[in-house]
This record gives sequence, structure tokens and C-alpha cells, in this order.
Amino acid sequence: MNVRFAKMHGAGNDFVIIDGVRQSLSLRAHNIRFLADRQRGIGCDQVLLVEPPDHPDADFRYRIFNADGSEAGQCGNGARCFARFIKEQRLSPKRDLVVQTLNGNMGVQMTQDGRVLANLGTPVFEPAAVPFTADTAALDYEIQTADDRLRVGVLSVGNPHVVLQVPSCKEAPVTQLGPVLEAHERFPERVNVGFMELRSRTEITLRVFERGAGETLACGTGACAAAIHGMRLGLLDNAVTVQLPGGKLSVNWAGEGKPVWLGGPTATVFEGDIRLRQ
Repeated sequence: MNVRFAKMHGAGNDFVIIDGVRQSLSLRAHNIRFLADRQRGIGCDQVLLVEPPDHPDADFRYRIFNADGSEAGQCGNGARCFARFIKEQRLSPKRDLVVQTLNGNMGVQMTQDGRVLANLGTPVFEPAAVPFTADTAALDYEIQTADDRLRVGVLSVGNPHVVLQVPSCKEAPVTQLGPVLEAHERFPERVNVGFMELRSRTEITLRVFERGAGETLACGTGACAAAIHGMRLGLLDNAVTVQLPGGKLSVNWAGEGKPVWLGGPTATVFEGDIRLRQ
């Protein structure tokens, strides 16, 4: 099976994006793992698939696959690259799109200055809906690991996130603690792990260990989760710049019951064709 693709990134968070509207294909988990492999395939954090929608009120279906082949419910930087791909491939003339995800419809906008904004919906804090094992909802929780007791924030922005405040992102134990928390028993569907350093009321530094991908240069939903957690604790204002290893993202959230907006740069790196085995 020969597949046409584009390699794109948003602040270094990189994707292989495939047009499933104009070409017929059926991707399996081993195909996803091969595409994401940086030594044997193309290399990416996630594989994104553009498909016709199932819902009449959506323009496209947006599917997200982690590097390990598992399917995810949301990816903020991916949504922004998805919108730019649709524009560059001339799949739609619209600047404002509604796309169908595993967790429902979401909006993406192309601005006049070339940025892409993604409406990631209303954050979820109810533990059972994250999902996270806890008796009641709280601003933060205590989690026990083999080596420590940690105070963390837990929420979903279309996918589950746990946020730790750290004195220094540079010194944070991302590669050691990230996989421990990702697979912690209190997160039945695993979790994305954010390490947040406060810089001011309008700026944070962040590193994210992503579920099914490991540490990435940027994570859009992770940026939103960290900023929202800081806002709920009264540490951050409603508009925050998030500095990640791959670049800066903007997060805007008006508060409880309101959607969170993610903004930042996107770029196409190259396009090509690749042969996949069935």
C-alpha cells in the first residue's frame, strides 16, 4: 500500500499527517509504529489521519495515533497542524473548521497572521471522567509512588493529564518519574505527565512525558492542562505563555465551564510517499 503523507510540527511536536479523504487506506497498529519510528520509518510523536466525518455538523474527522499504535482522543498541536494541512492541501476553503474527534467535535481557526487556534473544549475535573481513581474532586491530590508522595493536579483536556509543579524544569526527573506516573494504577487509561515551573503570573516553563510517546518537544493539551491547573490554584492569570523545549504556545481560559484555547506556530517540513505493508 503506497501512502502520500506530510511531515509537520507545532513548536517541535511533530506529526505524520495522512489524507484519508482522497486516498483509500486502512492503517493498522504496526503501520503506525513503523511510520513513527525515527530510525526505520519517517519519525514522529503522533500519526494524524484526515477522514470524511461521520457527523453532519463536522467538516472532517480527526484521528490521532500515538507512536505505540494506540489511538488518542485529543492532541492540541496536532489539531493546529491538521487545520494547516487541510488549508495547504486545499481540502476546504474554510478558515473556521469543525472537526470530529474520538471525544466529540472541536473548532480550529486559521488567523489572518497565519497562526492556528484550537478550541479544545471545556476541561474536565471529575475524577471518574478523566479517568482517575479518587473519592471526590479536588484542586490537587496526593499520589504515592515507591519513592515519594507527590502533590499533583489531575484533569482531562480531551485526554488525561497529571501536573506537577517543580522548582526547575531543567532539573525535573522527567525520564525517571514520567513513565512511573504514566502507568500509575490510579490512572486506568494511563496519563500524560507535565512538569511545570512557574516563571510569572503569565508565563510557565513546561516539559511533558506523553502517554504512548515519551517526552516530546511540545504538547498542546499538556500546555493547556498545566496552565489551567496553575489558574485554578490562583497562581496564573487567564492568558498564559507556555515555554516548551520546542517553542512557545499560548493558552487562554476564562474559567470554570468555559472552553480552553490553544495557539502557536505550525509548519510543514516535507511531503512524500511511503510504502506500507498490510
